[in-house]
Amino acid sequence: MRKRILFIAVIILSLLLGVGGIKKVEAQTNKILCDKDGMLVINNKRTFIIGSYYLPKEANPYKELAINGYNYIKVKGSGYELDSAWHYHLRTWVSTGSIKNNSQKDKNRIAELVNRIKGHPSLMCFEMEDEPAFTWNSAELRIPPEQMQTTYRLIKQNDPQHFVITNHGPVNLISTLQKYNSSTDIVSCDIYPVIPHGIKVGYALYPDGFQGDLLNTYISQVGEYVDKMKKVVNNLKPVFMVLQGFAWEMLKPEDKRDNQMILYPTFDESRFMAWDAIVHGATGIIYWGTDFTPQPSEFMDNLNRVTKELASLKNVLASKNESLSIKKEYHELRYSVDRGVEFIAKRVKDKTYLITVNSDKNPVKITFHNLNKFKIVRVLNENRTISLEEGKLTDSYKPFDVHIYELSKQ
Repeated sequence: MRKRILFIAVIILSLLLGVGGIKKVEAQTNKILCDKDGMLVINNKRTFIIGSYYLPKEANPYKELAINGYNYIKVKGSGYELDSAWHYHLRTWVSTGSIKNNSQKDKNRIAELVNRIKGHPSLMCFEMEDEPAFTWNSAELRIPPEQMQTTYRLIKQNDPQHFVITNHGPVNLISTLQKYNSSTDIVSCDIYPVIPHGIKVGYALYPDGFQGDLLNTYISQVGEYVDKMKKVVNNLKPVFMVLQGFAWEMLKPEDKRDNQMILYPTFDESRFMAWDAIVHGATGIIYWGTDFTPQPSEFMDNLNRVTKELASLKNVLASKNESLSIKKEYHELRYSVDRGVEFIAKRVKDKTYLITVNSDKNPVKITFHNLNKFKIVRVLNENRTISLEEGKLTDSYKPFDVHIYELSKQ
């Protein structure tokens, strides 16, 4: 808290002195579109989104986000927040709430908010209600689709330029979630699968101790929920994934926590979940829950390693998928192969990037065939190269492992 107060004081002083401060940003219009593959196009540039629901607990949180690769942050919508975000080239989203019982007060409040901030260059999205279909321990919809549609129309009447994003919980029927499609431009889904065995049942956790409800209880369920959300929007809207930035036990009051149940995702787990979502077609990754996480901490350091890696490959992530006629051959390791290694390919200039994840709980060894046009294979962030023999690339994977191959012709 003291660090944040000090940072605010420094900014105010800088503004008063007119030196090195965050200058008042003039209104301007952003051009925000969606490409056919769900990638956002902001001012004619395809952009992969790396976001956070919360500011870091640092003296200069906006700078801290930018340093760690983020380009998207949720703010309340004050001029100071928007200006601070834009100073560090961060896009923002702002929650408006929704119109309850046709309330004129709600209509006036939302219209005033939208009109006040719509010209700010940092603004990318509005959000109305989080998980509108989800009611804990009930099949009743928390927010009726009609309420979301009415609010969406009001927002668009006042600001047709900016997108509206709606985050869904991982459960509910696809047909139910589709009722909200007409009130959103982007959908996201939150899934937080790193949960200790034996944790007490709490909000959003089922009696079996899981948040998700698929047969797959491992972290590779992240990719399956991307697939589900793509079905929800019929592959016609961008799909972001909201991933785990916390330990479930830390959501409880301090005096009710069981320290034996505090479990954070490891670096390898966080890395896998991000790349698994990307391989399945997510065009944005957002983290929730970091406000409940001690900072600094080993977990935050690990999470920042993941976001920095994503940001270092932002041009790769924003590029279109490339079709490669790859044939996969698995080698016997005395394990079955379930989903095995999944991949997508991207091309930037003269290099092709093969992004791969092992979605199995077991190790695998695999050979990729039909890579004859390539000569050099560099494994990014692993400080190693692999020799190609007759167009074959052979490599081994740990459970839920990630390898990103940079393929060159010379």
